[in-house]
Amino acid sequence: MAPILSDPLFYLAAIPAVILVGLSKGGFGGAMALLGVPLIALVVPPVQAAAILLPILIVMDIVSLWAWRGFFDRRLLAIMLPGALLGITIGWLTAAVVTEGHVRLIVGIVTFLFFMRWVVDTVRSGERIASHNPPKGFFWGTVSGFTSFVAHAGGPPYQVYALPLKQDPKLYTGTSVIFFAIVNAVKLIPYFALGQFDATNLTASLILVPVAPLATLAGVWVVKRMKPQVFYPFMYTMVLIVSLKLIHDGTANLWGW
Repeated sequence: MAPILSDPLFYLAAIPAVILVGLSKGGFGGAMALLGVPLIALVVPPVQAAAILLPILIVMDIVSLWAWRGFFDRRLLAIMLPGALLGITIGWLTAAVVTEGHVRLIVGIVTFLFFMRWVVDTVRSGERIASHNPPKGFFWGTVSGFTSFVAHAGGPPYQVYALPLKQDPKLYTGTSVIFFAIVNAVKLIPYFALGQFDATNLTASLILVPVAPLATLAGVWVVKRMKPQVFYPFMYTMVLIVSLKLIHDGTANLWGW
């Protein structure tokens, strides 16, 4: 048996990580999802942590697709998914030269500025409702696909485009579930090509999988009972937390903290 599979510290870190990511996958906000890889990375290398988590994300996606079936914005998916596929391809081709630290820092700064713009707009005249913008959506879809591949941080760029649309919470969540289910499924191909799925990592994923559906369904249960007046302030608060977390992680990675 590989050392991590018999190490209690691995499970002390990995089980809470899976629970937090599952709650997020159910629709409960992206901040908790960003804690998944760092928590597991306390006991294994970050790249291995990401590889262990990816098959579990696929299981969570399947549960979320069932739980949120019937809720999706066809036009948003048509606009953003082609960009996401391009972003994944760019991430794959540049995997050897792009560092996770740079990606997290840049995404964190952009996301923080997005949050501050929302605060200013809300204070000045109330939040405006955006309409679909194909070039903008394609751009943020590309960024989301790229950052999802490199650092499992595709949520913030997606939110930069999707949150200002002010969709019904169920529609917003159902659409994001489909978007990231496709993104994660496509990511399996380059992850296999890069040799990230060995027997140890896949066994660790299999051991942790039973936790995934329960945590995901718990997130679904909460979000389906949230009113828009609660959902959107909550989501923007999560955006702020995510941005600060990404800035911290990116800075720490680059400076070797």
